[in-house]
Amino acid sequence: MMEDGLPTYRIVTIPGDGVGPEVVDAARRVVDAAGGRFGFAVDWTEIVAGGIAIDTYGIAIRPEDVEACRDADAVLLGAVGGPKWSDPAAPVRPEQALFALRGGLALFANLRPVKIHPALIASSPLRPELLHGVDLLIVRELTGGVYFGERQEAGEEPGDRFAVDTMPYGEEEIRRIFLVAAGYALGRRRRLTSVDKANVLATSRLWRRVVDEEGRRVPDLEVSHQLVDSCAMLLIRRPADFDVIVTENLFGDILSDEAAVLAGSLGMLPSASLSDRQTAYGTFGLYEPIHGSAPDIAGQDVANPIGTILSAAMMMFSSFDRKDVSAAIEAAVSQALDGGWRTGDLADPTNADDGLVVVGTTGMATAVIAALEAGVPA
Repeated sequence: MMEDGLPTYRIVTIPGDGVGPEVVDAARRVVDAAGGRFGFAVDWTEIVAGGIAIDTYGIAIRPEDVEACRDADAVLLGAVGGPKWSDPAAPVRPEQALFALRGGLALFANLRPVKIHPALIASSPLRPELLHGVDLLIVRELTGGVYFGERQEAGEEPGDRFAVDTMPYGEEEIRRIFLVAAGYALGRRRRLTSVDKANVLATSRLWRRVVDEEGRRVPDLEVSHQLVDSCAMLLIRRPADFDVIVTENLFGDILSDEAAVLAGSLGMLPSASLSDRQTAYGTFGLYEPIHGSAPDIAGQDVANPIGTILSAAMMMFSSFDRKDVSAAIEAAVSQALDGGWRTGDLADPTNADDGLVVVGTTGMATAVIAALEAGVPA
């Protein structure tokens, strides 16, 4: 689509709940600034999903809003949920919007990069020597496994309650996510770690068998296996050993949140959920920070928007084939951090003499935009 001679990208935003609207607004400002520098326009459409949709429509997301996402080139999401809707037994819950989007849009591959900015090593609870050289990518299968398996809820009467969750996986699902992870690994350090629980689970034994079969077809790739419990330990003890990790839905959910601690704050890390559908520009995907809605700080202009801004950079790379824009946004974030700009989650309030400039959500976005517009080299 062209507008006034400029390519125009159609992006749906889902601000969601809590701090979601604030961090999405920050990322939109950065993308619009990038459009001014690199010569593109954005046709923004906003929809309602999550807790706010439950309050407005009685459901977590309307079918017509899922269709609006399908018709776009990409989706940018903030966060959903909060204490108001936190009853796990409620028939309608905010996270149902995420499952509807993942299933309805066939978003089968979740990418979570974890890279430690040198200026933030002190913000991590890990010893600094463990963090040098950490640059890993977790590739999580997103539409199979226990989250999408058949389930039986427990009855209401105490004494004889019983519940069942099933973890189904077919070899095509496993093969598909392996090929995505292998493609990324071949463009990095050519090391792929497949994580399973093959000593216990039948699905994991199938997972390992398919990975071995497919791995033999990629001779330039070093493929290894790791049990999920030992992987969880090694992510803390030797995180720099990992390049690309590929795993199933539940394990990926847990391991990627664990890996977030390496960066010093959940607010720092982006993610992408990709389908295999191609738009006019690239691969259709949904992009979001890995953090939750943080309702305790909502509306206070203190949330860290960097994870959402970097999610927008991933969007530019994968869904619009704009590697130049993606690299420029990442460089602008680095420049802002190197310049001492911090949100409160990245600063020590007891150290007033650290030379840092502590700002809010809006201020951090402004610092990134200033670096972007100054033409910081990517």
